[in-house]
Amino acid sequence: MSAQATRSSLSANKTFLKSFPGVLRVLQLVMGAALWITIASSSYSGGIHFALFVAVFFWLLTLLLYFLTLLDKQDLVPLLGGQRWLLTNLVYDVLATILHVAATIVMANYTDQNSYCTLDEYQHRCPYNTYLTASIFASLCSLLYLLTTVCFCYKKCKGGQSVI
Repeated sequence: MSAQATRSSLSANKTFLKSFPGVLRVLQLVMGAALWITIASSSYSGGIHFALFVAVFFWLLTLLLYFLTLLDKQDLVPLLGGQRWLLTNLVYDVLATILHVAATIVMANYTDQNSYCTLDEYQHRCPYNTYLTASIFASLCSLLYLLTTVCFCYKKCKGGQSVI
């Protein structure tokens, strides 16, 4: 195989880069990274482990889906690729939306539980701002996955087979 043939087989799908789902995937990656970095940078326990798991797990899967679609390699995914790629992305985004909403609820609950430490008299480390920031990022992730779900649902209902 020549070097030129190899290079062309790994070219980026510029249509996907400029498409609405492509832009949403990039935003999901940015917000997802912000979410798990915010959670991981603080001390966490209990239900926050769930929120961290959701953030990291879906960030990694979003990264994988993004690059598979960007490089037009979705046919390499057994059972889920090819003609089923749009449905695969739709189901993925529904699950991501639901679990990010759950992570938002967990982080909002911890934010509420730590609202006492914003008082001037409180002398110890206060995780309130970190939890509040994580709640906001989780909410934004939920919204972005919901938008992608609606976009893919619309395409699927119109009889589309492609993510783009």
